[in-house]
Amino acid sequence: MNIKERDEKVSLAIEIAIKIGIIALVIYLSYLIAKPFMAIVVWGVIIAVAIDPLVNMLEKRFGNRKKIIIAITVAIIAALILPTYALSGKTYTSSQNIMQMMKEGNITIPPPTEKVKEWPVIGNKAYAFWDDASHNLKKTLAPFSDEIQSAIKSLLSSLGGLIGTVLMFVGSMIIAAMFLIGREGASQFYRDFSCRLMGPKGDEWATLSTLTIRSVVNGVIGVAVIQSFFALIGMALMGVPLAMVWAVGIMFLTIIQVPALLIIGPVIAYVFSQGSGTAEIIFAVYMILVGASDGVLKPILMGRGVDVPMLVILIGAIGGMMLMGMIGLFVGAVIFALSYTLFGFWMNMLHDDDDAQDKMEQK
Repeated sequence: MNIKERDEKVSLAIEIAIKIGIIALVIYLSYLIAKPFMAIVVWGVIIAVAIDPLVNMLEKRFGNRKKIIIAITVAIIAALILPTYALSGKTYTSSQNIMQMMKEGNITIPPPTEKVKEWPVIGNKAYAFWDDASHNLKKTLAPFSDEIQSAIKSLLSSLGGLIGTVLMFVGSMIIAAMFLIGREGASQFYRDFSCRLMGPKGDEWATLSTLTIRSVVNGVIGVAVIQSFFALIGMALMGVPLAMVWAVGIMFLTIIQVPALLIIGPVIAYVFSQGSGTAEIIFAVYMILVGASDGVLKPILMGRGVDVPMLVILIGAIGGMMLMGMIGLFVGAVIFALSYTLFGFWMNMLHDDDDAQDKMEQK
């Protein structure tokens, strides 16, 4: 190799390195610019994919796709904003009233029964603490006043975060409406992109990923939203303090496949501590039915889709929430389920290639 050839190769290598560096810099800067909006846009895409069958069904019946999408968008936004506005004010007022009643000692707690002493390990201590609280709640909780006030402030802070999440949902719904209106272009772009990444298997992956999104959104997130919504209605009618917070907790437990009765049980106990009439009995039956409704709703809403292990949903939901806040609870579950499906699809492609090669060798 002469000096001229070496210099040409060095120059070419430097030029390639500079071009790659510039491209990487542009991609990185684009990522930083888009990062604040990524969760909203991704959730908008997921919503669009999930409700597209509903829009298609209504379009076949009533026609005028654009008006149907606008109507659904307005209805969902109203369903998000109006209850949040009403219940956030009520939750704030309830928390303030609880703090004031605790200071004044106006909260009454029914005395414990003798069966409390039979509880394993903590029976006697629980009975003594409960009995003291039933006689003088203010004095009993006085040593924990700072912790209680801190917890209530944390709940109010969480309420503020919840309102921000609702606004993010509104933004995602608007983005979803835009994707639904331009469905043909968006679908073609995704299929072209899939084919670009996976070659001949691109169309198959595009279909499989769509089924995965609908399966998780309808069978997991949809059930959680329905359960928490009906639980919220029941708690609001009974005047349960911080009803919005407990409803969000129920939704979280349902998404990660933990029984909602972990929250519903104590709520029912609280309601019965305030009275034991017909309304309380109806409320208890209603909330138990709400907590058990996932066993009926999940087979109906799951439909045909991809069987994703619950551990994948759990990791995706919790990891997504840690990364992106409340909206990550939904986005994380779907994205991680999609990644799991993609991995399985990639492994199956390897087996398909091996089978094709074996057939060729046999011929």
